[in-house]
Amino acid sequence: MTNLPDDRSTYLERLHTDLPGHIVDVFVYTVVLNLAIQYVPQLISETFTLSLFTAILLKFVLELIVSAKTRLKRNFRAASSRAGRVGAAVTLWLVLVGSKFLVIELTHLLFGDRVHLGGFWSVNGLIVVLMLARGGVRLLITPPELSPELRSPQPSPAPPAD
Repeated sequence: MTNLPDDRSTYLERLHTDLPGHIVDVFVYTVVLNLAIQYVPQLISETFTLSLFTAILLKFVLELIVSAKTRLKRNFRAASSRAGRVGAAVTLWLVLVGSKFLVIELTHLLFGDRVHLGGFWSVNGLIVVLMLARGGVRLLITPPELSPELRSPQPSPAPPAD
């Protein structure tokens, strides 16, 4: 990995370090997707295998979207002019809205009529539920000592008296 550019080597190290988290995410997405398919008539998957592949697709796409959104939010904060902030805000909005259509089109391209995630609003709701479920499960399985930002702040001890 030493001959990779810094960004790629950091990404690969982070990917390898968080591999169990990614696997858990795919399992969570699979469960949520199958529950949604069972209870929401607009969502259709012909087989469990297709829903598993759809969950993997959603994992990749949502990781890309979150990464792009984070970068765009950083650009928004760094913009020094009003035009720069407006441009960054419009781009962020386009990514957030366009990502739902990207999910719909990629699903149709890869799986055809065998998987149907509904329209814009059902995909939007599905993504919100997926992200909430992912966050909840990660909170449940992350040991507090590995993730101090997830714990409530503890008061610092009083300084010793002289």
